[in-house]
Amino acid sequence: MAKKYVVRLTGDERKMLLRMVKVGKGAARKLMHARVLLKADAGGPDWTDARISDALDVGVRTIESLRKRFVEEGLASVLNRRKQIRPSRMPTLDGDGEARLVALACSEAPDGRKRWTLRMLADRLVVLEVVDSISYETVRQALKKTS
Repeated sequence: MAKKYVVRLTGDERKMLLRMVKVGKGAARKLMHARVLLKADAGGPDWTDARISDALDVGVRTIESLRKRFVEEGLASVLNRRKQIRPSRMPTLDGDGEARLVALACSEAPDGRKRWTLRMLADRLVVLEVVDSISYETVRQALKKTS
């Protein structure tokens, strides 16, 4: 059966991938994808997906998706991870929330206290309705960022 996505590497691409694999420095995922592309190259070995799978211990479906991504999006797309379109979880504190937190932390501590604790800051942010709920660890990380 004819392959739908045929990998054709240019001379420069092939040299770069060969050098990357030969040096062996870099992320294992990136090196594996380079090896798959080198074996799948129509101008080179042009191995079948099953043969590449057996030789490199990679799933056939992975090889198919690498071929497709290479043909549609280019070499950089195959070697580098994609950026997330949106974060998995929205940040608890946005820029305004962090500014209010810093202002609160720099303000005078409550009566009977010498300084603010992380838990007190988290509780006060909830009382001031900056956020619905927040952990003291999130407060710590936000303050650490702004020090």
